[in-house]
Amino acid sequence: MANKLLLITIFIFDLIAFGLAVAAEQRRSTGRVHLDNENNYNYCVYDSDIATGYGVGAFLFLMLSQVIIMAASRCFCCGKPMSPSGSRACAVILFLTCWVFFIIAEICLLAASVRNAYHTKYMRNFNERPPSCETIRKGVFAAGAAFTLFTAIVSEFYYISYSRARNGNF
Repeated sequence: MANKLLLITIFIFDLIAFGLAVAAEQRRSTGRVHLDNENNYNYCVYDSDIATGYGVGAFLFLMLSQVIIMAASRCFCCGKPMSPSGSRACAVILFLTCWVFFIIAEICLLAASVRNAYHTKYMRNFNERPPSCETIRKGVFAAGAAFTLFTAIVSEFYYISYSRARNGNF
């Protein structure tokens, strides 16, 4: 049977990654134009940049959980071959699905963290059009959180199916 301590550890890491991704969505940077009448120019002012740290933390916790689950299952391709069974077929499908969800989640979290950390630094004269204070689009961290949750669910089922196939339980 599947190692329960490993499943609990992976679940906790994935839950932390999900929570950090949701927190990053809630705290993403916003920018506003600041008018400086004294020097006659406009520039962008951004609020707290904590969402970048949350996004990177979610990225790292999700990566750590994926590394642990793949090391525990020997990445499905190493070790002695498994005999054909329903559990093995299910494990193959879940393995591929897990990796697809993982890659999408990591791309969303990394891209959102990088984009959230970017701030425009230029100024414009007072009489010109105000600068665009670009920020990350709403929902990118949320998409990363959703795919983190999908990855967590599928990786748990993958490891259970893998353990059943490895132990010969059909």
